[in-house]
Amino acid sequence: MKKPYNESLSNVHSSVATEDKIGWKKIMAFIGPAYLVSVGYMDPGNWATDIAGGSAFGYKLIWVLFASNLIALLLQSLSARLGIVRGLDLAQASKITYPRFINFCLYILAQIAIIACDLAEIIGMAIGLNLLFDLPLIWGVSLTITDTLLMLFLMNKGMRKLEGFIVSMILIVGLSFLIEMFIVTPDVKEVAKGFIPANLTGSALYIAIGIIGATVMPHNLYLHSSLVQTRQITRTNAGIKTAIKFNLFDTVIALNLAFLVNAAILILAASAFFKNGYFHIAEIQDAYKLLEHIFGRIAPVLFAIALIAAGQSSTITGTLAGQIIMEGHINLRVEPWLRRLLTRVLAIVPAVFTIIYFGENGLGNLIILSQVVLSLQLGFAVIPLIHFTSDRKKMGNFVISLKVKIAAWASAVLIVGLNAKLVYQQINSWATESPSTAFWMYTLVIPIVIGIALLLLYVFLRPLLFKHKDTPIYVPHGIAADIDNLEAIDYHHIGVSIDFSKNDANSIRHAIMQGGKKATYTLIHVVETAGARYYGDQALDHETQSDVDNLDHYVTTLKKSGYKAEAKIGYGIAASAIASIVTEQKIDFIVMGSHGHKAFKDLIFGTTVNKVRHMVDVPVLVVKPHK
Repeated sequence: MKKPYNESLSNVHSSVATEDKIGWKKIMAFIGPAYLVSVGYMDPGNWATDIAGGSAFGYKLIWVLFASNLIALLLQSLSARLGIVRGLDLAQASKITYPRFINFCLYILAQIAIIACDLAEIIGMAIGLNLLFDLPLIWGVSLTITDTLLMLFLMNKGMRKLEGFIVSMILIVGLSFLIEMFIVTPDVKEVAKGFIPANLTGSALYIAIGIIGATVMPHNLYLHSSLVQTRQITRTNAGIKTAIKFNLFDTVIALNLAFLVNAAILILAASAFFKNGYFHIAEIQDAYKLLEHIFGRIAPVLFAIALIAAGQSSTITGTLAGQIIMEGHINLRVEPWLRRLLTRVLAIVPAVFTIIYFGENGLGNLIILSQVVLSLQLGFAVIPLIHFTSDRKKMGNFVISLKVKIAAWASAVLIVGLNAKLVYQQINSWATESPSTAFWMYTLVIPIVIGIALLLLYVFLRPLLFKHKDTPIYVPHGIAADIDNLEAIDYHHIGVSIDFSKNDANSIRHAIMQGGKKATYTLIHVVETAGARYYGDQALDHETQSDVDNLDHYVTTLKKSGYKAEAKIGYGIAASAIASIVTEQKIDFIVMGSHGHKAFKDLIFGTTVNKVRHMVDVPVLVVKPHK
């Protein structure tokens, strides 16, 4: 029976086998999803908040990092549990729990969080390129748009290859900071004292919330609930229990490694800058220069290499999270490269604006602001996640225990409470510093804040007040209907797209198999020269004349074999011309040859078949090249 929802990340769903493995091979089969999630815990946004915290307050905010990591461990384990037990990612579970308008609002907020995350990655990559190759930041920011091609290439290679790339980036980051720890030689006793909690006010609270937002990223909760579904498991109590156990190992190891990297960055900033009297190093560039000044050339080079690796790996996982959120919340499916490009452009705009109007020094503050935005969005992901994993009717024997539930709600209260405190302080600060802004405060800022607060309250109350009242799921492909008529269909007019390649004979052969000698065959070729695009059937260039002659040759050959055939030439854009001929000639079946392009070539060349499928109302048979 067809599921009433699309499988999360359907192109890699259940693509990694686990059941036929034993011992360490079984463990390794489950290792991977948490590492993709963990890169979000060590991206350039984390760097900025850790450097700012370490330089301004020494080792005093290590406890915030540690607490954030514990919260992250708890929430990511709940996310993995949701995906394994219910076979739903967080966005899909929200879709069946909340009304359509609320899901749209949740999608917008989640998309803003992804753009904020992407913004930090753009700036981090640009800074890394600037530090290593002296490339101007404006050019570095612009160049980051090209990583869409790398993402497309990796996703076409499969989940294991993608995970391998991410793990290699993590190793580069980890080794770089391990070496740097030996260079800066931190004070171990002072580091230990940093684990003792202290009161947070003013700038310390702002940076602490930035650390929480940079560590417990909302889109990672969506991502993890989907990635665990790439593993094939037996849908029995024993199989699900095993999957939860091994994914917990994966989560604990990966996130603790991420904590060590974050702690290393903060300790590096505290040891190199705070101890030497540099208390306000919020800029990654300044950190690089001071490292060179204090420790020589090798430390800053390692720093820049790790920065580029962290930004690149986070870009990939951000794209996957965007796909999950879009498909889950609003049932919209677009090509990953297009979504990636759109997200990247939306993130590049504020970065370029900041460089132009505030100079390169404003990028550090922009990164920290992006992490605060992430933290503000956390409640909208955390609260539904706790509700879903606390639902005994849906989770069955795998519902979370009372202790875990209390810890999870305490984490949610802490996150929402700190965010509320920050918003209150910020509004007060704006009102005090500039009384002239009162009009905008009351007409714009405060209504938005109230609206978001009410939305958060609704997200919290809805599952409690309307328990088990899941809304019907709309899916783009519909639900399987009963099949009661399987009689053969006779096609009377079959179209065949011709491109004068080796695939033509194969396409014509498949067309004849459908219609035999009773059907009429229209051979379609589209002339795409510049003249054809502008002048249409008035074009008389050499290529057009040659194509007409070649098509007539095919028609003559078919007629000699006893088939009814005719030729039709289209002009201009291939997909539109083919669709137009199909409609005009009342063709009821069309055969098209596939070029067999992959990855980059598919992005450039292999789009005609897909476009035609969506432009015609008749069946389309796609014939692959004959080998």
